[in-house]
Amino acid sequence: MEEICQNTLPFAPWLHPATRRLPGIQPLAMDDWLIRDEVFASQMALRDRLLKTRRDDVFRALPEADLPARELLNLVLSRLGPDYPRDGQIVTRPDGVTVDLDSDHPLIVAARLVQEDLCLLDQANGGDEHILTGAVLCFPASWTLAEKIGHPMTRIHVPVEEYTANMAARVQRLFDALHVDRPLWRANALLYHDPSLHQARRENDRRIAPKGRAEYLRSERQSLLRLPETRAVVFSIHTWVVPWVRLNNEQRAGLDIHPIETAGQGA
Repeated sequence: MEEICQNTLPFAPWLHPATRRLPGIQPLAMDDWLIRDEVFASQMALRDRLLKTRRDDVFRALPEADLPARELLNLVLSRLGPDYPRDGQIVTRPDGVTVDLDSDHPLIVAARLVQEDLCLLDQANGGDEHILTGAVLCFPASWTLAEKIGHPMTRIHVPVEEYTANMAARVQRLFDALHVDRPLWRANALLYHDPSLHQARRENDRRIAPKGRAEYLRSERQSLLRLPETRAVVFSIHTWVVPWVRLNNEQRAGLDIHPIETAGQGA
């Protein structure tokens, strides 16, 4: 296992009624869409390595994702600050790694610049639900990209019991109402025994919770952003893995009042 852990958890969703309830969606300022924390270099090195050695596991894109991916890359480039110096088509990340903007699929290039995993969803052919058309998913929390690509939201959330037909309808209404200038976010939390960021799990794998207290809390800040030209939706995921001992007293006490699930196999 590879341990890449943050020192603190900046937001505990179980402590706040608005984020404790599903889906727990909140408004997000554009300036807060992309964030960088103390493990940026380590997470980015792992993403680069996974894209090189396990590309088919962590990257998928349908042809209809090409234009949104290019638009997303341009948006990411417009949001980078002076700590991302650019020389022509070469961008240098804050960790000193250079990224050639013409080196790969634009979705991969975008994901090699920011700490978030990036997914693209689109409502193709007037369908009722948004479909996952492309993703760089290097840090999955118990799901597998190959099983989800090309599928609508309801199918993507198999076998999540909480994702009922009513929940699916509520989420789709959020997608439909999403404005270009008004991104949204939510956060989740799950206890893990294994701190590894790449926690892929297939749908048919039984989920058996390990015995004993989990030593790590994993939390994702998931944001939704509509692209102005293609109208595709960007689903971005920033992942924290924090050892139990680094949670503050309020966060640990809150888990006693509002317990969360311990992940199963491989966790």
